[in-house]
Amino acid sequence: MTIEASGIAPAIMTGYLMDLPVVFAKKKSPRTIQNALSTTVHSFTKDRDYEVVISSDFLTPKDNVLFVDDFLAYGNAALGVIDLIKQSGANLVGMGFIIEKAFQNGRKTLEERGVRVESLAIIEDLSNCRITIKD
Repeated sequence: MTIEASGIAPAIMTGYLMDLPVVFAKKKSPRTIQNALSTTVHSFTKDRDYEVVISSDFLTPKDNVLFVDDFLAYGNAALGVIDLIKQSGANLVGMGFIIEKAFQNGRKTLEERGVRVESLAIIEDLSNCRITIKD
């Protein structure tokens, strides 16, 4: 599972490699959606709130969910997904990110809620025009 739009590519590739279906929540409720589950997510980057929506037809109590996204910063999108998963009765098995900004504490926020977090690259610092990546 992911949230449109930047999470779609890594989620699709993860689903393809794991031979699993992929669903994504939309940042705007389409008129055609039925049985909607929704939550509000604050975007730090764009400094605005989004209503994130997915149909309960695609997220059910039978599902084990891996959330995949491009970045983990403060964890706002991930917290919204946790809310959607709770509403659906599905089981969250973990969250995976391409890049994690460790200095923004999203991992801590998620792990305090018992969520397993995996990241491909962890940026420890972005100061003085330098990127410091965790070994």
